[in-house]
Amino acid sequence: METNNQPAGGETTTNQNQTLLTTSKNIPMAYLAYIGPLVIVSYLVAKDDPFVKFHIKQGLVLFVIEVVVWFFGSMFYSLDWLLRLIDLALLVFSIIGLINVAHGKDKELPWIGQFARYFPI
Repeated sequence: METNNQPAGGETTTNQNQTLLTTSKNIPMAYLAYIGPLVIVSYLVAKDDPFVKFHIKQGLVLFVIEVVVWFFGSMFYSLDWLLRLIDLALLVFSIIGLINVAHGKDKELPWIGQFARYFPI
């Protein structure tokens, strides 16, 4: 009697979509990458880990945008409402990044991830 280890419907399962969670031991450092200036701590401690490095780059983009928003907010009080919306969007992107870390994914953030490639770490 021959056994078939394939799921119903003839689909095959592969480990191609396996996440990096099992290979990375610096998950807390990947979390820190999305918490504003604490991205510097993760950079100093775990920049050699590819999983953490990916999230450090995205965290750096978020941090740079936060600093630019803070700078313009201190100069132009009339744009306060717009800058608060940008801050809210940055918070949402940080939460998405934290969720990706929790799931062990190295998925680019929308609109932000494309700029992370320009950080040479």
